[in-house]
Amino acid sequence: MTRDLKALLGASETSLGTWTQIAAPELVDMIGLNGFGFTIIDCQHGPFGIETAERLARAADANGIASAVRLADNDPARIMKALDAGIRHVVIPNLETAEDAARAVAATRFGPHGLRGACPCCRSGGHFIRNWSDYVTAEEARTGAIALVETAKGVENIEAIVAVRGLTAMMCGPFDLSVSMGFGGNWRVPEVFDAVEHMVRTAVAANVPVMMPVFTPDKDEAKDLIDYWHDKGVATFVIGSDKILIADAFALWTKNLAHQR
Repeated sequence: MTRDLKALLGASETSLGTWTQIAAPELVDMIGLNGFGFTIIDCQHGPFGIETAERLARAADANGIASAVRLADNDPARIMKALDAGIRHVVIPNLETAEDAARAVAATRFGPHGLRGACPCCRSGGHFIRNWSDYVTAEEARTGAIALVETAKGVENIEAIVAVRGLTAMMCGPFDLSVSMGFGGNWRVPEVFDAVEHMVRTAVAANVPVMMPVFTPDKDEAKDLIDYWHDKGVATFVIGSDKILIADAFALWTKNLAHQR
């Protein structure tokens, strides 16, 4: 049975996931088989579209792990297409205002209260929905939008963003935030760390679950970061990415072999 992302986000125990940027279902298999609880399929930085994302989501389903898709922008048409494809949650990048958040949430809800178009023949409903009313209730309970806040403007508006009803979670974007704040990708500087901590504190106070990326491939640093943010109320972590983890494993082998020669 596929894990439910909302259930993972609502749990107090630590949940680990990663990013899928390589368009290979076999890698999603390995993510699931090696203990991750979810993966975020990256249609923003991965070189593929929704057709490939759907195939990767099928691999996640087959391995019983939850999946979400990071879209390229806050386009309702893209959001609705991803949900129709059976991917339960969308991660919306560069979300900066409450209006942005409300727009994303509306695209995950059917009319008359939202923008999502009604079709009885989508993968999300098993390709032929016979009882539309029951389907809408179940579908809206299991789908949602995750606000990826990763700019200085987003930090300024974080109180209003997390106050928007219907958000599944708030995700911090430390790397992009560091670029937005003028630190060129250095997410470790105190100014960026303080801004992220402010976002976490604000979301937790509003009872909005937080997803925290952990970019470092260093195991000790990753553990320290997870422990630190867990103490601040974060329980869901996005570890590296498939590329970071694989590249680090390759480098480990080549360094060890070179050292032995």
